[in-house]
Amino acid sequence: MVAEKKKQEDGSEIPERWSAQRKAEIVLRLLRGEDLGEVSRETQVPPHELESWRRVFLEGGASGLKRRGGDPADRELIRTRAKLGEVMMKLELAEGLLEKRGFGEELKKLLRSGDR
Repeated sequence: MVAEKKKQEDGSEIPERWSAQRKAEIVLRLLRGEDLGEVSRETQVPPHELESWRRVFLEGGASGLKRRGGDPADRELIRTRAKLGEVMMKLELAEGLLEKRGFGEELKKLLRSGDR
């Protein structure tokens, strides 16, 4: 279905519905400092609607910057793997310390009994 278009005084056409890409281009014009009234007259979009587009655009950009990348489950998996690595290092250090202090045989017995 093709969107109907309005005719401007100069003969150019204005779309009834604006694509997201076109809205972004118009909002960027406003953010660069073009006059709201002039852009409104040129596009035949009421100023309050242009303001709404600008607000939504900026809110979307801010939320995009706040959002952390990746899936939360992936982040949790990475965090869990890091914690597991930390615990394994502590265990290896503790085992080494126990062996140095003469408890190597008792440690081996404990580790064998834990395997059953």
